[in-house]
Amino acid sequence: MRDLVAGMKYLVEGQRWVGRHGRWWGFGMLPALLTLVGYVIALAFLGAWAKDLADWATPFADHWGSPWRELLRDALAAIVFGGGLLLSLLTFTAVTLVVGQPFYEALCAEVDETEGDAPAAPDTALWRELLTAVRDSLYVLVRVAAFGVVLFACGFIPVVGQTVVPALGFLVSGFFMTVELTAVALQRRRVPQPERIRLLRARLGLALGFGTPLILAFLVPLVTVLAMPGAVAGATLLARDLVPTAPQEERERPAPDVSAPDVPTPTGSPVPGNPYATP
Repeated sequence: MRDLVAGMKYLVEGQRWVGRHGRWWGFGMLPALLTLVGYVIALAFLGAWAKDLADWATPFADHWGSPWRELLRDALAAIVFGGGLLLSLLTFTAVTLVVGQPFYEALCAEVDETEGDAPAAPDTALWRELLTAVRDSLYVLVRVAAFGVVLFACGFIPVVGQTVVPALGFLVSGFFMTVELTAVALQRRRVPQPERIRLLRARLGLALGFGTPLILAFLVPLVTVLAMPGAVAGATLLARDLVPTAPQEERERPAPDVSAPDVPTPTGSPVPGNPYATP
């Protein structure tokens, strides 16, 4: 229960952080706004073409009498548009994080700097960071899809499918939302993607307390745009809890004199407080 409350606290603290740093709030909204505009345009085209697509997919109904032909094609068009809308909801955060990788990297760095004990910036080319973000997002989406198939099948169970399964769906989505949002901050701490999931699974209450309220809020697209900068800031604060960095004085401590024969060279030794990063 303590971790659940802590997760909610990080979510609130992230929103407070961007509230105190208004310039970063506006800066962090740009990727979500661009992604939202792109999705709205794509859904508008899908809505305009859904009926034509339904007509093309059902040539066997050309000779059906009215109203059955129209009912079939209208239902199919609605399913196509509904599927596109559902897909947009499932992928919006992942696409926003990919589009906004440079923005959120800068936002995470600023949060770390203002909070103290920031990790060293990774010396990685932008194109490689984008490639890693795409790969990590696909890694998460595959797992979300697997859970979605299972939950969809369980939805046909009487009573349970209409009560327990939707609640589980929000919890699963909340967990993976936290995985996605902490990706930038944990990548800065050189934590590989499988280990990020393991860390959050070990602190399940923390992940659910942070991500599940966001899933509910992000059902409203405009809220997604407004809350995304604070969500990234809060995820950075949460990542600092999961993988603490070395205090500044330890990171700046001079290296031992490797010319002395009795002093071993600390090649590849982990940074204090972060077992995944090396100096």
